[in-house]
Order: sequence, then structure tokens, then C-alpha cells
Amino acid sequence: MSRTWSVDEHLEDILRSIRPLEPIELKLLDAQGCVLVEDVIVPTALPPFDNSSMDGYAVRLADVQGASEEFPAVLTVIGDVAAGSGEPPTVAAGQAARIMTGAPIPPGAEGVVPVEWTDGGLGGGAVDGMTARSLSAGGASGEVRVHRPVVPGQHVRARGSDVQPGTVALTAGTVLGPPQIGLLAAIGRGAVKVRPRPRVVVLSTGSELVPPGETLETGQIHDSNSFVLTAAARDAGAIPYRVGSVDDDAETLRSTIEDQLIRADMIVTSGGVSVGAYDVVKEALSQVDSFGAEQEGRSDSATGGVEFRRLAMQPGKPQGFGLIGPDRTPILTLPGNPVSAYVSFELFVSPALRAMMGHDPARRRAVPAHLEGTERLESPLDKRQFLRGLYTPPAQPGETGTVRAVGGSGSHLIVSLAQANALIDIPEKTTEVSPGESVTVVPLD
Repeated sequence: MSRTWSVDEHLEDILRSIRPLEPIELKLLDAQGCVLVEDVIVPTALPPFDNSSMDGYAVRLADVQGASEEFPAVLTVIGDVAAGSGEPPTVAAGQAARIMTGAPIPPGAEGVVPVEWTDGGLGGGAVDGMTARSLSAGGASGEVRVHRPVVPGQHVRARGSDVQPGTVALTAGTVLGPPQIGLLAAIGRGAVKVRPRPRVVVLSTGSELVPPGETLETGQIHDSNSFVLTAAARDAGAIPYRVGSVDDDAETLRSTIEDQLIRADMIVTSGGVSVGAYDVVKEALSQVDSFGAEQEGRSDSATGGVEFRRLAMQPGKPQGFGLIGPDRTPILTLPGNPVSAYVSFELFVSPALRAMMGHDPARRRAVPAHLEGTERLESPLDKRQFLRGLYTPPAQPGETGTVRAVGGSGSHLIVSLAQANALIDIPEKTTEVSPGESVTVVPLD
């Protein structure tokens, strides 16, 4: 009888066999969620020129010194300076230029008076804002009364105040989220070199499976696994392709997998990996030669082929992993029960995908939590159990969060899975945990 693997042994074997995808150049929005493979250097200053941080009037300091509502400084308005406009006018003594947020500071100006500190050129008291240019064509001429003085550089964003040229904007290993994408765009980068998102083919097995939306006949159930695993793959940063369900026929499954290899960086199956007479995944993948994999006298996953294992865990005891096809594409075969499939994905597939994308660390983080509730949790001896839980993070740094179990331990209880946001990790040698005791939690967000 083959040995029983621990959760950590199985994961280690998977990660040893996974290689990060080769870097490619991607346009910015296509690179979202990817990992940079090189430092990005700022080519020019940001902002590239002195510009206004307010809508108002660009002025010389001496002209508004001592200005007040009782004794305003009266200046001649010489024109508009809008963001993106051409060469701005020069501000001379006794003059002001009406300026918009983001527009370049015109020559001669030393600060910006917000429009709320002026009469807006209307000849009355302080205004709340500028009249739209289309409604007041003369707003950029005439006179403006300034009610307050300014200090040097007030309301001016200086050139290079965000970042100077030659500095490192982003370092290799950075995951590109929306703020990083925005920074790259701001410094003029249209594309970056990253490790791409893995393409993951997801399929489930079982002649009893029917797509959602179709009527069930006797003995049939809806295919939920291919949907939950596809969603999980997308959530993990991959590009998923849902094939759907395949009947319990080894030749059909083999043919389907072979057809999908051309577009897969990884294949994930669910069902058919236990010890039953209809466990088609084990039957189909035992003939690795049909996928062009070469054996080198070894049976482990590092040589190609698929090895099916028993793990000391609940749920998710039956697992399979290997490398198939001419490109040695990783394939992870997960159990068919919905909870088992999802838990297995989070424990094994998600870290493998992170490793392919170049994330460090690849494994999900685990945190301590105090168990809430009125009943103790029971766990079988010599099995590492992963119960669904509702985790509440700590209110303050340094404190410990709380978690309460959701539903039971059954691997078919998908309703409790939908209510959970974490897994409660109970070690092999622990058979019970009482309320108030500390447990290890794996958040799923």
C-alpha cells in the first residue's frame, strides 16, 4: 500500500516542480496583477513642470502683499492658463493670469491665489468658484480683486516634487495594482516586463453533472465545481478557461486534456481521483505516454506523469499531481466533493499559481485567532482538518482576531463554504479545540 503524504509534503513536491513563467512585455492594463521582473527608472521629473494645485489666479507676491477684504489688491487679468494650453502669458507687475488646476505656472508668477480668495472678476465679494468659460467669455480679462496675500510657491506643485528623474519608481518583484499602473502611466511607460498570468484550464468529471440552468433528471446534479474552481483561478490572478464537465469515460477525458494542452500553463480537474470503479481521472492519466511525457525510470512528479496520493487531511484526502505533455504542463487533480475541491484549490493550486507568477511567498499566510462559539471542535487523529470559518481580524495591531466555525466537517456542505471567509487549520495530533483556545486560521480573501 502506498504511503500517506502530509499536506506540507504534497505542497512542497508541487512547488519544487513549478517554474515561474518566462517574462514578457505587456501593455499596462494587461499587466495588472502581474509581477515586475525589473526595476523601473523614472525618465523625467514628475510633475514635469511647476503647476497650479488650485483654480485661481497666478500672481506676483508684491502685488498682493497686505491684501484684505477691506483693502483688496486690484489686478489686471491678462488671460487664461488652462491645463494643456499653449505658451502661457508672462505676468508683469499689477497683473494676474486666471489659472486652472494642473496648468503650468506662467513666467513672472510666484504663487497662486485660490479663486475663493477673490471676487472672481465680478466686482463684488468673495466667490465660491469660477464661472464656466462658455458662460463668461470675458472672465479672462478685466480686473480681479484679491482679498488675501500669498507666500512664495503657495498652491504651486514644484517640478519633481513627486519624483526626480533617475530614481527607482518600482522595484522588481512589485505586484502591479491600480496605484502602480497609475504611476507607470504618469512617468510615460506604456508597457512593462512582467511574468504573465498563467492560463488555467478547469474541467470537472462525472456523467451525473449537468450545467446550471438545465433541468435535472433522476440521479443528476448541477456542475458547481468547474464554476467555483474557475472563479478561484481568476481570483488567484490566472486567466481561466472553463471546459465544463466530462463524462466518466477515460478516452473522452484523455482526448479533452490533450486538446487543451495547447493553451494551458496548468490544468486543474475535479473528481475521479478516489478508489471507486468510475474514477476516470486515475484511469485516463495512468497512461502518460498518450500525452507525450517521457519517463526516466522514476515515478515521482519531477519526471513527468501523474502520481495519485492519499493525504493525511480532511477534506481532500485523494489528490493527484504531475507534469504531462511535451511542455511538461502541471496538472493538479482534485477531489470531486465541492468543499474538498475548493479547499484543495486554496491549499495547493493557488500557491502553485503564485509561484508561476513569481509571487514571493507563494503560500497563503496563516494567522492566529481565538475560537468563538459554544461548542468544541472535534478532529480525527492523524488527519489535518480544515474547517470552514468566519474570521474577524483584530481591531488593533498586535491583537489577535477571532474565528467561529461555519457548518460541519462534511465535504459536500457547500452552503457553509459560501458563508466562510477562512479555513480553520487543525493539526494532525489535535483531536479537539475548545472555545477561547487559539487556532491557526488561513484567510481566504
